[in-house]
Amino acid sequence: MSASTTTPKSPITCHVLDSSTGKPAEGVFVRLQILEMSKDGGPDIFHPLAKGTTNADGRLLDLLPPVGSEEAKKEDTDLKAGQTYKIVFKTKDYFDRTNRQSFYPWVEIAFTIENPKEHYHVPLLISPYSFTTYRGS
Repeated sequence: MSASTTTPKSPITCHVLDSSTGKPAEGVFVRLQILEMSKDGGPDIFHPLAKGTTNADGRLLDLLPPVGSEEAKKEDTDLKAGQTYKIVFKTKDYFDRTNRQSFYPWVEIAFTIENPKEHYHVPLLISPYSFTTYRGS
């Protein structure tokens, strides 16, 4: 692969940093879910779509197959405009492994896709008693 060629990546990626240590949060379990809106007044429901675990750099870069790939078409995972997704980060398990108490057992971040051709990066900064997020690039 030449230097000018980029490897296709998941249309949704994330990065978890432990702001209390200043280091990446390795081994955080992540689940991506897709929202099914009720058509009859019943509850709206999120369904599992993909899962993974952050690497040594706190990143999860292969959550979904690349947009337009055969695998994405086969699994129907291409992003859809106007669709709401949710990422759930299992933060308690991470803090338990590092022998620290924490207040939030998980962090849920819901977001709506505007342009399915764009890349969506969801960074999460965690500490045992707080978290913050933003739309990354």
